[in-house]
Amino acid sequence: MELQLNYSAAEGYRSSSQIARVVTEEWVEKNSFCPRCGKKKLDRFESNRPVADFYCSNCSAEYELKSKKDAFALKIVDGAYEMMIKRINSENNPHFLFLNYSSESLQVQNFLTIPNHYFTNDIIEKRKPLSKNARRAGWIGCNILLQNIPVTGKIYLIKNQKIENRKKVLENWSRTSFLAEQKIENRGWTIELLKIIEVIRNNEFELKDVYSFESTLKKKFPQNRFVKDKIRQQLQILRDKLIIKFLGNGRYVKI
Repeated sequence: MELQLNYSAAEGYRSSSQIARVVTEEWVEKNSFCPRCGKKKLDRFESNRPVADFYCSNCSAEYELKSKKDAFALKIVDGAYEMMIKRINSENNPHFLFLNYSSESLQVQNFLTIPNHYFTNDIIEKRKPLSKNARRAGWIGCNILLQNIPVTGKIYLIKNQKIENRKKVLENWSRTSFLAEQKIENRGWTIELLKIIEVIRNNEFELKDVYSFESTLKKKFPQNRFVKDKIRQQLQILRDKLIIKFLGNGRYVKI
């Protein structure tokens, strides 16, 4: 996997956004493998496809690429809000690829994927409508909030210019792939518990440590009147999926 972007691929283009799109797509096509199944090459969809940019001919996974130069942002600007909400609740929503590169060295700094089973309404931020003087007056866009995704959902292929081991990438994807089998409402609970466990600093923790987030979970899931019961259920799921280990007497340890 090479870190250098090939700007000659965008020869003839004048728009900076078009240049960035062409150059980063060319890099992904030449350098990336499928983080879901490990196939050595992703194929590019035809231009102007409304949703996905790449696909894997082996496992049929589809990917949408987002790129940003210089500072790696936790908030990614995306398209129409309503369309995005419909997408993340659909069955054919593509996975995301995020590419961050330096405008000086023209080298990739970070390249990560987020599987679509981490997509919930919570990661989409509604932007203010465009002003009445704008060409698309009233149009409402959205932002993707990477900070609302657990660490387990941000799978790096390149981190701080360090190329990650392919086997590790595949293991990281497989570790929480069970989320894809859950209904979206149940998945939201599991993802919230993953985030809570990550917030708890100690590797070993107790049930009461998770209970301390009860008020937060009540706000996030106001329809559920039995939050502590739900917490225990989700901890059992994470135990069965080998994310945590039950030590007895209300104590757990992160695996």
